[in-house]
Amino acid sequence: MNIRLEQPEDYREVENLTREAFWNVYAPGCVEHYVLNQYRSNPDFIPELDFVMEEDGKIIGHVMFSKAQITLDSPLKGELEGVTFGPISIHPNYKRKGYGLQLLQYALEKAKVMGFGIICMEGNLDFYRHAGFVVASTLGIHYHAEPKEAEVPYFLAQELIPGYFKGLEGTYHTPKGYYVAFENKDAFDAYEATFPPKEKQHQEGQLVDDCKKNPNV
Repeated sequence: MNIRLEQPEDYREVENLTREAFWNVYAPGCVEHYVLNQYRSNPDFIPELDFVMEEDGKIIGHVMFSKAQITLDSPLKGELEGVTFGPISIHPNYKRKGYGLQLLQYALEKAKVMGFGIICMEGNLDFYRHAGFVVASTLGIHYHAEPKEAEVPYFLAQELIPGYFKGLEGTYHTPKGYYVAFENKDAFDAYEATFPPKEKQHQEGQLVDDCKKNPNV
């Protein structure tokens, strides 16, 4: 197993991998591959934290990171830069074997070395607790789409630098780049048409059934 930075010659293969990994998971079809495609030219994209995982020379996983903002409420005012990640993709044939956690832990260590102090994301605590994440409200970070007093079980955070957010309170905003497929539906449809057709299906456990919510949940 090898983890390395993504290269331009990997782009299409990684986008196809992402499409395979997310197809019909959170909604019929998926948009995560288009989010990735568009994010590479987004100023919030962090190319130093854009990794692929290989097994026997084949790309089986990928993760990307983006800058993200926390609006401070107390005791300081202003914007604090943190990071988020996703999509994180593991080929369906390699899921539930620990590869995703291994890839994420590798990337988190690199983010620490780069000096990023806090990371927020939307995801399943049952999985991401193994990588050190907690419910973000326990750190004083609120989710922009929910009341401040709410404990949002899917909104998670981790101090990459211990004590980095101690004594602070703020609100996290999902980077706009994650909504690109919903804001540019015609462009997304044209992009999706360049891939082999796949059947969109409604399945138990999906979070959304249309293009109205963040694809990075």
